[in-house]
Amino acid sequence: MFNRRVLLGATGAAALSAPSLVQAQSGPIRVASVGPMTGQYAAFGTQLRVGAEAAVADINAAGGVMGRQLALEIGDDACDPRQAVSVANQLASRRVRFIAGHFCSGSSIPARDVYAEEGVLMMSPASTNPRFTEEGKWNTFRVCGRDDQQGQVAGNHIARQMGDRRVAILHDNSAYGRGLAEETKKAMNAAGKQEEIFAAYTPGERDYNAIVSRLQAANIQVLYIGGYHTESGLILRQARERGLNLTLIGGDALVTNEFWQIAGPAGEGTLMTFASDPRRRSTAAEVVARFRARNVDPEGYVLYTYAALQIWAAAMARTNADDPRRIAATLKSGGPWQSVLGPISFTDKGDPTEPDYVFYRWSNGAYAEIS
Repeated sequence: MFNRRVLLGATGAAALSAPSLVQAQSGPIRVASVGPMTGQYAAFGTQLRVGAEAAVADINAAGGVMGRQLALEIGDDACDPRQAVSVANQLASRRVRFIAGHFCSGSSIPARDVYAEEGVLMMSPASTNPRFTEEGKWNTFRVCGRDDQQGQVAGNHIARQMGDRRVAILHDNSAYGRGLAEETKKAMNAAGKQEEIFAAYTPGERDYNAIVSRLQAANIQVLYIGGYHTESGLILRQARERGLNLTLIGGDALVTNEFWQIAGPAGEGTLMTFASDPRRRSTAAEVVARFRARNVDPEGYVLYTYAALQIWAAAMARTNADDPRRIAATLKSGGPWQSVLGPISFTDKGDPTEPDYVFYRWSNGAYAEIS
């Protein structure tokens, strides 16, 4: 139904050559989805890939955009900033017109600068660090919320609902994790509650017992982690093994079933912030039904990636041109854009005008929105 090329890191750069201008104007429109297709966060890369493949297939089945079919490429940045820059340069050299990605903020921010210079429009399904849009690049959009919005919800909840329970805040020093932890701390402190510990951990390790010992010595009862599901699950499981009966609270990086595979029964009762479940929205019903007919659960960022491509295609059709700068201007002035996520309008910086964050609870291996 569509062509797909996979770009893995920096190794294939020399083998790629840009198509001629004639091909670019008359052939398929090249689009890409980029994220961690390999590595410890590959579950999220899979979500982006699945969403992009479905969106491109549906757009092409409906006739494409401006009578042209889409050709999807998949880029693997492994959530590594240097690899993200390498992949961004490859995609730009191949005259890719639109990027549904990246996932990790630490990759999206440096890749954004490459795309801006090379004339490529991007829309992230998942990068929440405020810097991504705050720095004013013409080409930068997202369909998710921001860490300052998500942290406000988490920090207020901890301050108001956790009473006198002792709180620790940990982060992985990434653009996403540290940013989210700092925003949560800021909101919590402003609401009158202070943490006992604010510290970093090293991602990618297998043994976090030194951190667990510190939590145990401080009698921590609530642990907020700004970071990804892999380390969050390990830290929680090892804390339970040491007898700590604490409540874990995390952000939207826990929205993958892999969290429970790592944490196991220790994950029972874990809380996390994420937007209201897109799978339950009436605007997504038909698309969700098609996914489930193929035994695919469009969890996490699947529908966010679908929406990014859906909105870009609508903006390109309205602009009636494939000039990314003109499409960017249309995106900001022409909303609301109808999507599987519902209607979305963008601010002048490229953020959604009405983000919504709610709490979810993990129980019996699944997560569900708290009503």
